[in-house]
Parts: sequence; structure tokens; C-alpha cells
Amino acid sequence: MEESTRIKKPKWLRVKLPTGDNYRKVRGLVDEHKLHTICESGSCPNMGECWGEGTATFMILGNVCTRSCGFCGVQTGKPEAVDIFEPARVANSVKIMGVKHAVITSVDRDDLKDGGSAIWAQTVRAIRQQSPGTTLETLIPDFAGNWENLQVLIDVAPEIVSHNLETVRRLTKQVRIQAKYDRSLEVLFRLKKGGMRTKSGVMLGLGETEQEVIETMQDLRAVQVDILTLGQYLQPTPKHLPVAEFIEPAQFAYYQKLGLEMGFRFVESGPLVRSSYHAEKHLFDQ
Repeated sequence: MEESTRIKKPKWLRVKLPTGDNYRKVRGLVDEHKLHTICESGSCPNMGECWGEGTATFMILGNVCTRSCGFCGVQTGKPEAVDIFEPARVANSVKIMGVKHAVITSVDRDDLKDGGSAIWAQTVRAIRQQSPGTTLETLIPDFAGNWENLQVLIDVAPEIVSHNLETVRRLTKQVRIQAKYDRSLEVLFRLKKGGMRTKSGVMLGLGETEQEVIETMQDLRAVQVDILTLGQYLQPTPKHLPVAEFIEPAQFAYYQKLGLEMGFRFVESGPLVRSSYHAEKHLFDQ
């Protein structure tokens, strides 16, 4: 889409520039310990707010993804070798920051036989060893449908396990090129059967209809997902999928009300909502 034909961002998508002592503290820790955060790699609009509150979502297994999703700002290509010291570094930073609820995500590592599941488990264990009072949310990939690798994550039992559906069924092939809608639903179903509190996120504004959003929400409830996040898709670079529509805040409010009526325990729904936004709230019952 040419620059002149792009849709102008509405006023409700304006965010504050990152400032403050807490922001600088987190910035320093991320740089000092050579950590990757989805806040930066994914160009999250809430980075200033979350870092200003002393929280961050850590990204493990490097910062190069083996997949090339049309929406994602994370670099794609051939990843470097697995860093066996990464779990300890992340755990140490969580301890230094005094994080009460840590969110961990990762790139996809389809190049690895275990899909990175061993590093996932080691990271969870390392954080618990150094910060036994810290609760964990893990935002995981689909492990290419290898259920043995998924079980490795289930076995370490994070308090919340999230896997994002990202978009409606019709747009999945375009938006998540190497992923499958039903495979993601099965990931969430298996997590629930494994005793996990489950969570998923969907981006809006990619050309989906209201009915498709509702059907996607129904599909997520059918596999007993507990927590739903709905946010506005923002184009990371001109090479990524264009924004088809900016969804009005009132429409997000409607989806939130509808989601709660469907039985989701929590629904975070708004233009700037992202997967880990207000993640600490999702530990508790309403």
C-alpha cells in the first residue's frame, strides 16, 4: 500500500513517549544483561507505560524467528545457536527487578528438534529457583504440533499459559503464514486438559468482519480458554500487512461485554491492548 493511501492513525492510538526513572532502570537492565524483549522486537505501543511501571515481557531463544508472519515486527531468518546461559540471565534479571509476575515469550524455533521446549522449561525453573514468590505467564508458540514438546512446558506448570490465535480463520493463512488455526486451538485445548489456566489474543483491523470475530471468540470458548485479549493491529513496517481498518473504542467495549457473557474469566479489549498488557491481573478471580 502506497504511503498516500495508508489510513491515518486516529487520536485514540496516541501513546506517551517512554520516560521516567523506572523506564530508564528497565532499559539499563535489558541492555546490561543482553536480554531480548518482545516490547522492543514487536514494537509494542505500551512499552513506555509497562517499562515505566518496572515490568517487561522477556523474549527467549534469541530474537530471530524461523517464521515470517505478515503482522509481526520480529526479525525472521536463520537464528543463532541456542544460548544455554539465557535462562539464568533472564532469571537473574527478574530477581534484580523484583518482578512479582513475569511474562516470558519466545520466537518460533522450528529449526530445533525440541522447538526450544528445553530452554522454556529451564527458564521457568531458573526463575522459580531465584524468585520463588514470582508467578509466571508463558506466551508460547505452537511447537509445530509436536505434542511431546508442548508437554515439556505443561510439566513445569506456569501459572498462566498463553498462545495467540492472532486472527480469524479466514485470514490465518495470510496473517500467520506457517501456522494453522485449528492447530492453535488444539494447543489451547491440550493446555487446558493439562490443567493450565489458558489465554489467547486476537488482533483486529486486518479485514475481519464482526461476525468472524464473534465466531473466533466462540471457538476459543469451545476449548475453554480463560482469558482473552483483543487489540488493534498496527503495521510494524511498510513491508508488513497494511491496516485495513482502525476499530472504534466502542466496538472493543462491545466485544469485551460479549466475551464476558460468553464465559471468559477476563477480557482485555481496547485499541492498545497487547497479549501481556495488565497480565498480572489475570492471575486472580474477578
